[in-house]
Amino acid sequence: MDYEGNLRVITERMAIACGKVGRTPDSVRLMGVTKGQQAAAVSAMAALGVKLFGENKVQEAKVKLPLCPSRLTWHMIGHLQSNKCRDAVHLFDMIEGVDSLALAEELEKCAKNKGKVQKILLEVNVAGEASKFGMRAGEVETTLMKINALPHLEIHGLMTIAPYSPDPERARGCFSRLRELKAKCEQTLGAPLPELSMGMSGDFEVAIEEGATIVRIGTALFGARPKWSAVKSSEED
Repeated sequence: MDYEGNLRVITERMAIACGKVGRTPDSVRLMGVTKGQQAAAVSAMAALGVKLFGENKVQEAKVKLPLCPSRLTWHMIGHLQSNKCRDAVHLFDMIEGVDSLALAEELEKCAKNKGKVQKILLEVNVAGEASKFGMRAGEVETTLMKINALPHLEIHGLMTIAPYSPDPERARGCFSRLRELKAKCEQTLGAPLPELSMGMSGDFEVAIEEGATIVRIGTALFGARPKWSAVKSSEED
């Protein structure tokens, strides 16, 4: 697999997308999505300079992360079950998929027990898809204020997954609405929310044009996802 070539192409495309809207390339971070990937692939990408990675499953992260280079930054980007919160707080620098007050309250308990202030993003189901997790846009501001009152959680922004389409322009409205919602949340909160995590392999350039600060790239970076073959815990995720 030509990881170096893949990374070069993605970095160039990110820079071009930034240039179209007058942004600097360093205003967007590339996250390597490692679902199904082996630790060796993470190590290879880290050696090329990628330092931010995202994992979808807690159980996979428990096996994989200890095998990866230290000093990497890891985000939990998949749906998080409440019974996995303790492990998630232990493993991840940021948890992106916080989609309810109840989940936030469980994370608060775990972060308090660990003596940690856990960085989080609020997941928003902007398109209102029944098949996806995330808060409805209309409930975000109220929920934001309740979560903000939890002392061991630190809200850094919002994330979303746009509906799949072979045409990336179809995602633009979803991304622009999340950017507008972030601005409303900042007014309500009276403080900046620096992160907008949105855009994946098929639509990251449109996401950048609409204000993404983190783009989550898996297939375009690592190639087709192999079957995860490491020894798994008997506990299902």
